[in-house]
Amino acid sequence: MAIHTLNPSCQPLRVSGDAIVNAAGERIVLKGTALGGYLNMENFITGYPGHEHEHRAALASVLGKEKAQFFFDRLLHYFFTEADAKFFASLGMNCIRLPFNYRHFIDDQDPTSFKKEGFDLMDRVINICTRYNLYVVLDLHAAPGGQNQDWHSDSGLNKAMFWEFRVFQDQAIELWKAIATRYKGNPVVCGYNLLNEPADPEHVRLISWYERAEKAIRAVDPDTMLFIDGNTYAMDFTYFQNVLPNAVYACHDYAMFGFPIPGQPLYSGSDDHKGKLKRQFDRKALFMREKKVPIWNGEFGPVYANESVDPEAEKVNNARYHMLQDQLNIYDQDKVSWSIWLYKDIGYQGMVYVNPDTPYMKLIAPFVAKKQKLALDFWGCVDKESVKDVYAPFIEGLKKMVPEHIQKKKYPHIWTFDRQVERAVRECLMSEYLGWEFAELFEGKTEAELEELARSFAFENCIKRDGLNRILEEDGRNSAK
Repeated sequence: MAIHTLNPSCQPLRVSGDAIVNAAGERIVLKGTALGGYLNMENFITGYPGHEHEHRAALASVLGKEKAQFFFDRLLHYFFTEADAKFFASLGMNCIRLPFNYRHFIDDQDPTSFKKEGFDLMDRVINICTRYNLYVVLDLHAAPGGQNQDWHSDSGLNKAMFWEFRVFQDQAIELWKAIATRYKGNPVVCGYNLLNEPADPEHVRLISWYERAEKAIRAVDPDTMLFIDGNTYAMDFTYFQNVLPNAVYACHDYAMFGFPIPGQPLYSGSDDHKGKLKRQFDRKALFMREKKVPIWNGEFGPVYANESVDPEAEKVNNARYHMLQDQLNIYDQDKVSWSIWLYKDIGYQGMVYVNPDTPYMKLIAPFVAKKQKLALDFWGCVDKESVKDVYAPFIEGLKKMVPEHIQKKKYPHIWTFDRQVERAVRECLMSEYLGWEFAELFEGKTEAELEELARSFAFENCIKRDGLNRILEEDGRNSAK
């Protein structure tokens, strides 16, 4: 059966000056999305609290290992299919960023061999994207030990231990060598995003690791582009001096106007608001412009209000669509490549999201509401006021124990003392406890019932976020002219 797509066949890409180009030397602007939730799960994407490895272990304790594995296998099967790729390509976009967790490839109890299952899952997405002429950027989103302090590096901690142990750093390089050996020469796999949102408190260890990783990868794959995130969550290039060959440098450009921050005005499109968006991006892209290398905005995008619970949702979301449109206009001025976060979830940011009437959403909806009320997820929590009576006096008491100037010492320094406590207590400790409660929702489920729960994530059971997709389609079609 012929496949109809707006995208031309994928060709090998490379860096030339400040552009990504094809074999003919024509500039290619990558415009895409991230398939978060597939090879790297996140709590706000599918609903559980805390960290992925804890979620998997909790479900295995309730269902047994075989049934739990069955459920996860079926969920991933439905999470991205040809129907998803066909829809995505129909919007005129041309690239999928594929975040992956090292745990799919490395067994911590047998770290010297690689798991075939992880490569099978990666192959599946690449093969589907091949049929729809979609480039793929492979993204190491969760490295051994955790390359940052956040939930999405799946360490279970609020410290980035990747930087403290050479063995973790070496494991990540060996994994990249195996990936590069497998996919070298595949024009669909256009790039290796070496480390998502690294956060090295000393900065220089990240630079050293990038240099070592580049040498190791180039020994087996001399041609595939590298995508290099800045430090401190892809926002800080202060310690970067040299550029690696055939490398695209990446920032992440989330705008505060896109988040439900109490007291923050809605984005208005005024000169002042547009100016803030522009200055924010210019600051992050300064290194790339000075070095005259391609810019990739690896993540951006607002969180959307839920129309079923927020009477102001339409007004809020229209303001966030407006902000997104203005961001895209800024990127277009410099022909910046980008990857919006995110393709599919349960309703926060996705281009498509699981229908509330599906079995999965009916099962987890009360828990998700409780999780939001308890403010367990940083990303999926709209209002933290409901737990203020518990945490405010606790945090104020802790602050009295620590001199004020020392409260600012913990990295990342831009985070307040309150944020550091929130990360440790709510997002790690309390989320681990509530993870067992979430798992109990699945207790006693048969394989047939688990199949139906997983099927909730199939494209035909999802709702398209039309306002967002219209903006992306218009941008994609205009760039194709």
